[in-house]
Amino acid sequence: MAVRAAVLPAVGSPLEITGIDLPDPGPGQVRVRLAAAGVCHSDLSLSNGTMRVPVPAVLGHEGAGTVVAVGEGVTRVAPGDGVVLNWAPSCGACHACSLGEVWLCANALNGAADVYARTTEGTDLHPGLNVAAFAEETVVKASCVQPVPDGVPLTDAALLGCAVLTGYGAVHHSARVRQGETVAVFGVGGVGLAAVQAARIAGASKIIAVDVSAEKEELARTAGATDYLVASDTTAREIRGLTGKQGVDVAVECAGRAVTIRTAWDSTRRGGRTTVVGIGGKDQQVTFNALEIFHWGRTLSGCVYGDSDPARDLPVLAGHIRDGRLDLGALVTERISLDGIPAAFENMLAGRGGRALVVF
Repeated sequence: MAVRAAVLPAVGSPLEITGIDLPDPGPGQVRVRLAAAGVCHSDLSLSNGTMRVPVPAVLGHEGAGTVVAVGEGVTRVAPGDGVVLNWAPSCGACHACSLGEVWLCANALNGAADVYARTTEGTDLHPGLNVAAFAEETVVKASCVQPVPDGVPLTDAALLGCAVLTGYGAVHHSARVRQGETVAVFGVGGVGLAAVQAARIAGASKIIAVDVSAEKEELARTAGATDYLVASDTTAREIRGLTGKQGVDVAVECAGRAVTIRTAWDSTRRGGRTTVVGIGGKDQQVTFNALEIFHWGRTLSGCVYGDSDPARDLPVLAGHIRDGRLDLGALVTERISLDGIPAAFENMLAGRGGRALVVF
């Protein structure tokens, strides 16, 4: 059956909106009709080669939809079920999984090298980050779907697949923000806005949002930011000025740029925590001297997928949504069609907007 999809023909090439042929789901597989898919900066990083992806591929890793068919042996979902796509399914058997760190599963992305569909001309296609959400329908392993929690609209649920799990998890699991602490969030895209909301939910006393664009201030304040700064050479000094010259207890970096990581570190108080969520390229080198590491006593940590376990965390997030603490709609600044994805990439490069959501 042919469906429309956004295909990356080669790294660095423009996306092509075209028809692809999807097979019926095989053993252990599920076919999903997409309701919505978020356009994440990681998709841009895959398209330009910052992150590796087998090509040609259908990108998109943040999505939700309805199961339309299941293959042999699939019992955890059935046709008609609403599901969130999970781009990083854990194998349950590797060393990280044995430690309960499923977000670091060594085998999570093995499926990205598979051939899952073909173009209408017969060219093999790979599923970008396992799930190929930039398509009207997709076929994935059953481990790549999680039931949509009760009370969460199917379209909005797409954001749970990456932005919210990552931003919320960075604050609650990685940085472990406590009631009354001060927080700075660098980069106010989809993940950053989720991190701001998560800091508010955690009871942070001050939430300072930082971005290169002055236009994002209203978005950040709606999410819960108490202060907003346009990034500059004086950002760290300004943050110390807002925190009694101490710096914030926690800085969450969502841009993946060396200068931003360094600024986040410089904005953190002595003994504070700096969590890096953004995905940067290998050329983004961050330097520290040995004396400052000793003197400041700060913790610098990476954060993969918000240190999240979708099976554990989606019901918690659903509770926050139902109780009005977490607003998924506030993350979305644009609702687009498949044809709008290239323009959404351009907006991300220019630092505009929050999350663009492809609505099918």
